[in-house]
Amino acid sequence: MGLWLFTRVKCVYMDPAILPLVVLAIAIVVVGLVLKRLRQPHVVGYILAGVLIGPFGLAVVTDYASMARVGAFGVLLLVFFIGMELPLRSLITHWRAPILGTALEIMVSVVCVWPLGAALGWTPKRIVFLGFVISMSSTAVILNILRDRGELNEPIGRDVTGITVAQDLAVIPMLVVLGLLSGDRPHGFELTLQSLGGLGALAVVYYIARCGGEINLPFASVVRQDREIQIFAAFFVCFGFALLTGLMHLSAALGAFLAGVVLAAAKHGDWVREHMDPFRVVFVALFFVSVGMLIDLQFLRDNVATIAVLVAVVFVVNTFINAVALRAVGHPWRASVYGGALLSQIGEFSFVLAAVGLQNGIITEYAYQTTIAVICLSLLLSPAWISLFRRLVYEKPSDRAGKPASVTAIRPPV
Repeated sequence: MGLWLFTRVKCVYMDPAILPLVVLAIAIVVVGLVLKRLRQPHVVGYILAGVLIGPFGLAVVTDYASMARVGAFGVLLLVFFIGMELPLRSLITHWRAPILGTALEIMVSVVCVWPLGAALGWTPKRIVFLGFVISMSSTAVILNILRDRGELNEPIGRDVTGITVAQDLAVIPMLVVLGLLSGDRPHGFELTLQSLGGLGALAVVYYIARCGGEINLPFASVVRQDREIQIFAAFFVCFGFALLTGLMHLSAALGAFLAGVVLAAAKHGDWVREHMDPFRVVFVALFFVSVGMLIDLQFLRDNVATIAVLVAVVFVVNTFINAVALRAVGHPWRASVYGGALLSQIGEFSFVLAAVGLQNGIITEYAYQTTIAVICLSLLLSPAWISLFRRLVYEKPSDRAGKPASVTAIRPPV
């Protein structure tokens, strides 16, 4: 269908990229408006739009790699904004929940997978791999929902956000462990870079927290006087920090988060938020569209029972594990269960772990496709799962007035 459209409208006066862009925009608008009537968040609309126009749908857009690469910028911009808005000193004061909660969550996830793996005859490395995969939560989904609900600065929102940051850091040792289980030995130079990068990130956070949350950046007064330069300066800071942490073999998202922390400490969050928000909306949308493009409808039809059971197990088990972890670090049960629901989906970094597992022979091609399908469906269904638990255990009476469940709107803290 997509190729037929291309051949019909192709002409020398039009770039071939225009058609998929127009179809993508139409799909997002139409699906988004329908879901808005059903009080569903925009994230669901983006994923369904990706299913519709992707290679397993109408095939209007088939270049998943390019879409995913562009969408990855959206995750960086989202984390960048969170770094500007997160109460850093409060997060450091309550470090127990992010660090201990993440460690407990990962260990319990592996322990929960072990009996199943033993019963099915899996190797220990496959069991550890799947435990790692299900322990990762989606930064993009969680932070969007917390911001939309105005819960980012609440105790449970603060600690859940801290856990997502800790999970980003945990990806590095996870990859090292998977490499060791596959027979690979980490290079000393790489480990040194990662250690130095991690210490540097901690030093930046500690310095900002210690100096009272305010620092001075060079050329700040000059940049404030030029609107266009402000945009490129914000891009430079965000992606410059991401590049730096990437060169240190750490998560680029960690660098974007640090960039947001630095700009917030320099009191530049106002103009950065104003100028960068449209870019954030577009790129985050493209990330979720790329997730939808991964959903193979034929594979889903052929394995619907298996995938449905796995998705249900992931939601229930992850909610339980994370609720117990949050309760163990001091949250009341109601908030803990809601926090467990927030962290119940499988996150975007699990795509990376799945690719590593396939490359190292830890899982088969069929298991890889199943893993991808479960990750995508958990991202698609998690807003509804979170809303259900919020209504059951956490929602305040005043919240039942019924505001739209958009998860992309920006509400700067007052």
